Amino acid sequence: MTDRAAVDRWLDAYVAAWKTYDPGQIGELFAEGVEYAYRPTGDTLVGREAVVRSWIEDDPDDPGTYDGAYEVYAVEGDRAVAVGTSTYARPDGSVRAVYDNCFLLRFDAEGRCSEFTEWFMERPTP
Repeated sequence: MTDRAAVDRWLDAYVAAWKTYDPGQIGELFAEGVEYAYRPTGDTLVGREAVVRSWIEDDPDDPGTYDGAYEVYAVEGDRAVAVGTSTYARPDGSVRAVYDNCFLLRFDAEGRCSEFTEWFMERPTP
């Protein structure tokens, strides 16, 4: 069982790990056998090492060009839904893109994410 406060802490740690791309911080977020999907359809990464490697090696974002803010939408047992935004900036600091995100999450008894599926949509630019 998980609660809103635990998921909020996990989301904060998720953003912190994303901003550093530190393998240890990334790995601490996820269960050993995590199933991780960047999209609801397509390939699913299996295992903590695969997720860490993907974050670090598969087109990482340039430092200082992105930020994320996510909050708990719902919690039920070991599952949670979080929503928020990911914002990407140009080198001059102006906003390049904003994505609305929805994360479908499942946690193990240690509070690590064992299932992660991301849904995202880019906002139209004005």
